[in-house]
Amino acid sequence: VQLQACGGGLVQAGGSLRLSCAASGSILSINHMGWSRQAPGKQRELVARITSGGSPNYADSVKGRFTIARDSARNTVYLQMNSLKPEDTAVYYCNAEVVMTVPYHVTSGFWGQGTLVTVSS
Repeated sequence: VQLQACGGGLVQAGGSLRLSCAASGSILSINHMGWSRQAPGKQRELVARITSGGSPNYADSVKGRFTIARDSARNTVYLQMNSLKPEDTAVYYCNAEVVMTVPYHVTSGFWGQGTLVTVSS
């Protein structure tokens, strides 16, 4: 199973970006999907997560500004980021809990390669 993230870039404070992450491979189904981020010199932190039923939850620091969504038919998760702040600068990683076809019905977690978001002041 592979997760391919894209959509990062450089944006001015107050601007918007949309990240996407597509999962591919031996996928039977996907439980939760989510986004985490890691800023320079800091630990990785959860940004947002969405269940298989579509219920989202967010870190307090992004509530009201970020929206997570998923397209289960395409095994893809999105993160719409609005009103970006310099403190949102980080490498953003997607992750998914996947129920695999091979080995059959084994559940495991996977991470994407990360995409850099830079917010200038």
